[in-house]
Amino acid sequence: MGTLFFLRNLQSLNLALNDFRDSKIPSEISQFTRLKHLDISSSGFSGQVPTEIAHLPKLVSLNLSSYDYNLILETTTFKNLVHNLSEVRELQLSGVNMTSVNPRFFMNLSSSLTTLDLFENGLRGNFPNGIFRFPNLKIFSLSGERNLTINLPSSNWSSPLQWLGLGDMDCGRRLPESIGDLKSLQSLDLSHCNLEGSIPASIGNLSELTFLNLGNNKFSGPIPASIVNLSQLIVLSFRSNNLGGKIPSSLANLTQLSCLGLSNNQFSGPIPFHVTSFSKLNMLDLSYNLLNGTLPPWIFTLPVLKYLQLNHNQFQGQINQFQQNSLTYLDLSNNKLQGSIPNSIAILVNLFYLDLSSNHFSNLVEVDMFSALQNLKTIFLSNNNLSWRMNVNANFTLPNLTTVSFSSCNLSEFPNFLRHSNCLETLVLSKNSIRGNIPEWICEKDDLEILDLSHNNLIEKIPNCLPKFLSVLNLQANYFDGNIPFGFPEGCRLQNLNLHGNQMDGPLPRSLVNCSMLEVLDAGNNNIEDTFPHWLESLPELQVLVLRSNKFHGFVQSSKESPSFPKLRVLDLSSNDFRGPLPTRYIENFKAMMDPDGEDGSPEYMTMSYQSYQSSTLVGTVPSSYQYSLVVTWKGSERELQGILTVFSSIHLSNNKFQGEIPDVIGKLSSLKGLNLSHNNLTGHIPLSLGNLTNLEWLDLSSNGLTGKIPDELVSLTQLSWKEDEESQKTCSKKKLVAELMFWSF
Repeated sequence: MGTLFFLRNLQSLNLALNDFRDSKIPSEISQFTRLKHLDISSSGFSGQVPTEIAHLPKLVSLNLSSYDYNLILETTTFKNLVHNLSEVRELQLSGVNMTSVNPRFFMNLSSSLTTLDLFENGLRGNFPNGIFRFPNLKIFSLSGERNLTINLPSSNWSSPLQWLGLGDMDCGRRLPESIGDLKSLQSLDLSHCNLEGSIPASIGNLSELTFLNLGNNKFSGPIPASIVNLSQLIVLSFRSNNLGGKIPSSLANLTQLSCLGLSNNQFSGPIPFHVTSFSKLNMLDLSYNLLNGTLPPWIFTLPVLKYLQLNHNQFQGQINQFQQNSLTYLDLSNNKLQGSIPNSIAILVNLFYLDLSSNHFSNLVEVDMFSALQNLKTIFLSNNNLSWRMNVNANFTLPNLTTVSFSSCNLSEFPNFLRHSNCLETLVLSKNSIRGNIPEWICEKDDLEILDLSHNNLIEKIPNCLPKFLSVLNLQANYFDGNIPFGFPEGCRLQNLNLHGNQMDGPLPRSLVNCSMLEVLDAGNNNIEDTFPHWLESLPELQVLVLRSNKFHGFVQSSKESPSFPKLRVLDLSSNDFRGPLPTRYIENFKAMMDPDGEDGSPEYMTMSYQSYQSSTLVGTVPSSYQYSLVVTWKGSERELQGILTVFSSIHLSNNKFQGEIPDVIGKLSSLKGLNLSHNNLTGHIPLSLGNLTNLEWLDLSSNGLTGKIPDELVSLTQLSWKEDEESQKTCSKKKLVAELMFWSF
């Protein structure tokens, strides 16, 4: 910039949207003493904003917005800026680090201020609500300030605000009736503001409003009737609140609406049936409510509708034929819709997302009906009672297809149209009746990340191939036999390998050590013959290891001194031929089982993310993950968990030939939900340390050679239950515990 300083009379300088590669804002900028407009937003500047920037007395607009968050505006500089820039009208500081600035200093800004933009500055504490009384303020944004509170004034909004954005911060619990005083307001965003109570009727006074987003709050009650007065409204989002009652038919009077998002509430009853005025509606999201009845015909005739989300309600009846081809996104999943998938779906040539899963559709599906959907990227038809007609001579392909889920929908063969879908990333065909072999073309899908063919009738050997980017391979509950054929290459990306419930034999392939990202390995209920695969210790992410009901044998012991299996939470070695002492050295290193709350205290399900599409921040997002499953023995019964919580942990070593004493160190595994050491040759006393397992829900020590009395400490296990009959589970009292353990004959 040094070559520019002869321009002493410069009044406007715009360097926005450049890349000055983390250079500093030159302090010599103060030499532009006549500068009125300075815009250096998104230009790659970093470091401290120089105090000299406050020495531009004629400055009217200043834009330092930095969305890479590398600029720092300290308290002294900001105080000087506020004090000296008496003429400033537009101040844009989005993304500038202002964590050291006290929000009260903003009250010293010029009364001429018309624009104040403070998106994600790291401000903390309380922002003075006197800002709403600035006489000329038209645009005010504090969005993204999660550690900042502003109390909306209950009266005297004197500023002529046209744009107010306070999303993602604490706005003081209630939206006051005084909001209706802002007669000039055109855009209002109070999403994620922790607001509760009812939406005030005075909101209907904002007759100039075109954008209204009150999503992700705790509002309750009905939509106020006064909303019909907002005749200029283009965008309306009340998603993710606790609003209820019926959707008012008067919303149809908002003829300018382009986006209507009411998802994740408690609206009930039918969708208003007689609507004729939504000619401009581009996006409609009513998902995750309690809506019922049939889908009104007008929904299928909207001329410019692109996004339609009605999923997770209780709609029933049949779908009307589509009259327009504008739809690009259609989600009707998780309802009670019946009858046929309309063949007019073939006219939706712009569709890229289709989800009709978890309904009661029962028609014959002609696969050719999808041939015109050349833009389709995602299709879900799972959990319907369909029948299929596969055209073996069909030569169409869907070139953009990335995600296919046809689980539990009566497939008897692989859909042939997938053969040439070369962008395929997720293929879920589980819980069908597919017979025969896995087709060789599966091996050619280089982009495939998730392959779930579980619970089918697939036979013979698994192909000796593995798509190079595969992260999930689920072949559970088929009839595969022979060795596990894969040679897992270096750089293997597998995170979940499930071969449970087949007829596989031979040893586990040692090349699994190349899969350093592996989280779940389930090879249970096969005929695998091997010693304990201690070499799996080198897998740093392994959380679930199931080898139950095979022909493993020998000792279970660590091969090295360094920590082993630090993230392991589920270990099932039951029903094998293991012998020797219990694996104390491993147990000592089960760090993940020693944290009762999980790593961050927030239990989640283990999942594998796949490509997702978000239609808008104002409406819902598309499901974007594949949820892991696991077969466990839970309180004496085998069941398949459709999700594995990150805080779930259990150890099953039953039906082996382990001997010796139960090590005290087991008492350190405080997150354990289940411990089964039954049907072994264990001796000695029950360790007192088992009383520390306060999260334990089932404990089986039966059929061993244990001696001594039952420790009083076990009575503190209040989560422990005993089985009285098939219908009831009761908390374990000392008396019942004694009876149980006596019955177990230790």
